[in-house]
Amino acid sequence: MDNSIAAWLVVALAAAAANLPFLSERVFGVVPLPGRSSGQEAGEARTKRFPLRLLELIVLYFLVGFVARLLESRIGSVYVQTWEFFAVTGCLFLVLAFPGFVLRYLRKRRN
Repeated sequence: MDNSIAAWLVVALAAAAANLPFLSERVFGVVPLPGRSSGQEAGEARTKRFPLRLLELIVLYFLVGFVARLLESRIGSVYVQTWEFFAVTGCLFLVLAFPGFVLRYLRKRRN
């Protein structure tokens, strides 16, 4: 795989993974939340709380990092990263999650 293709693949995967917790009511976009809370009607879906979305975001950050490391190892030797790398990529992942956060929490809903 070409280096630039691998880099763009990681960026696209990170953008999709960063927005997934905010765009889906399922855990990791696959697993539905168990049960109904009291006061909900039978057809109404249960919504995820923010701490669960944040936990999903953290897990997806490490999952994307694992995929990036696998791609890097296929290209050549893997460079050892220090805490600065993880601080910067964590902040970048949060910036990539901003559109999903805006759609979920800041957008006005019209009835």
